[in-house]
Amino acid sequence: MASTHNLQASKLFSVKDYVCVVTGGGSGIGLMAAQALAANGARVYITSRRQEVLETAVKSHDPKEGGSIIALSPYDVTKKEDLERMYEELSKKEKHINLLVAAAGISSGKAEPDAEKATEMKQKLWDNETFEDWANTYNTDVSSVYFTTVVLLPLLQAGTETHGHLSASVIVISSMSGIMRHAQGHFSYNAAKGGTVHLTKLMSAEFQKIKVRVNSIAPGYFPSEMTAKESDENQKSHVPDEKIQDKGHVPQGRAGQDEEMAQAVLFLTKNTYVNGEIIAVDGGVLNVVAGR
Repeated sequence: MASTHNLQASKLFSVKDYVCVVTGGGSGIGLMAAQALAANGARVYITSRRQEVLETAVKSHDPKEGGSIIALSPYDVTKKEDLERMYEELSKKEKHINLLVAAAGISSGKAEPDAEKATEMKQKLWDNETFEDWANTYNTDVSSVYFTTVVLLPLLQAGTETHGHLSASVIVISSMSGIMRHAQGHFSYNAAKGGTVHLTKLMSAEFQKIKVRVNSIAPGYFPSEMTAKESDENQKSHVPDEKIQDKGHVPQGRAGQDEEMAQAVLFLTKNTYVNGEIIAVDGGVLNVVAGR
């Protein structure tokens, strides 16, 4: 039984001495996760495909005290040889990791099925999507999550030794788009994110055998290069409230904030009684758009 003193937020959500890895950690939600973990004491390694993005993220957002954000070499998470090199680099620096945040992902081409005649709908979808785009989206948003997790399993299992049973975990960044039934003009992206959601459930059941938890955050509209199409000089993005309100299905009426993503990341990192869950952080969208 815990004393009241031990239920302070600073104790409940401290990740002091945790070793974390964030793919896609140079911008968007990956960077938000890295900031949250480092701000609360963790040593956070980030990677992405672009060296300059990693360097800017570290320079702009490494905390002045507590934890740290450290750039790994740039890696392409859709290539096994890159993932093997990432494992080798990490193994030379650390004997274990406590958390993997799999945040690397891409969007896809848009093809709106906004037609009432089948011939028109066929043309809109057929002419604006390709097998290659579907495969690339799935490869980045689903397959890479699987192989990134698998390559790091030995380091993750070793992480359980440092902070207790089932303390080592994976947080998969999926999307509310993988839960909803509205295609949003992104059939390939939404289908891929649906795959990411189910992959989380599969991995959580199988990897608990080696004492590694797996959960997922399904974000709504958060500022990122995917939603804002750009980042500023600090690798941060902005989405105006008006753009979100124009969508007509976001009860909160704005994009998600860094603090709200940080709260979700810290919760799933520290609560070892949660495994296999998909946590939607979506401003209430899934209360409006059919899905669950």
